Amino acid sequence: MPYADIPGARLWYTDTGGAGDGRTPVVFLHAASGNTDCWVHQEPAFTAAGYRCVAYDRRNWGRTEVTDPTGAPGSASDDLEAFAERMGLDRFHLVATALGGIIGLDYTVEYPNRVVSLSVSSTFTGVSDASYMEVQDRLRPAEISNLPIVLREVGPSYRAVNPEGTAKWLEIEENSRHRITPDQAQSARGPMTYARLERMRTPVLMLSGEADLLSPPAMMRLVAEHIPGCRFETVSEAGHAAFWEQPEIWNRLVLEFIGGHPA
Repeated sequence: MPYADIPGARLWYTDTGGAGDGRTPVVFLHAASGNTDCWVHQEPAFTAAGYRCVAYDRRNWGRTEVTDPTGAPGSASDDLEAFAERMGLDRFHLVATALGGIIGLDYTVEYPNRVVSLSVSSTFTGVSDASYMEVQDRLRPAEISNLPIVLREVGPSYRAVNPEGTAKWLEIEENSRHRITPDQAQSARGPMTYARLERMRTPVLMLSGEADLLSPPAMMRLVAEHIPGCRFETVSEAGHAAFWEQPEIWNRLVLEFIGGHPA
């Protein structure tokens, strides 16, 4: 199996290999409810478009192994930077969903010279400004947080018409997260604030599923408005797992965006 050794961990990854036409590679960051297996609907479309696709199981997820469980877990952004160095990824498009989107924003602010473009889907964003947190607190009462994860994250339209796909999504989710103690969890390199986002100069696409219970369009727009030049799109009928539920629409929007921002 392919592993990339970084400080404190061996990251399990997938890599379709170099694109023949020299296009910038695409790195995918999965949700808290997933691992590299979740990109099964993206990889064929992006490779067909000529992109090298790289994804990895983050520390504490999937098949990745923590090699120093007593050490400080550090930040997921620093893991991504170490992974990029290890894989020889000089510059790349970053495509992220949910918790991966929080990491993607943090990484792009910290390492802007690496990221050609950032596509962020269905994410809380990690913004800590009081006005944003007030909205998030209203949006996620205990009744929502205590729902089974498949009901929170997979939209009702998809669950109604695609029981097989729903079962596969849940299978991936159930095999994703490691059991860890609070001190093994990673944190961002810095608090995410509107002021921090306003300094971004990287092209950013934000995507929101119109049926997302956790990060609906109105909430994601609050953040998009603070990112200079941010493009905002919605995915009809999709829930929090928009990339999984409506991959044709989702892939088209992301491919159009990154195609407009070559290295």
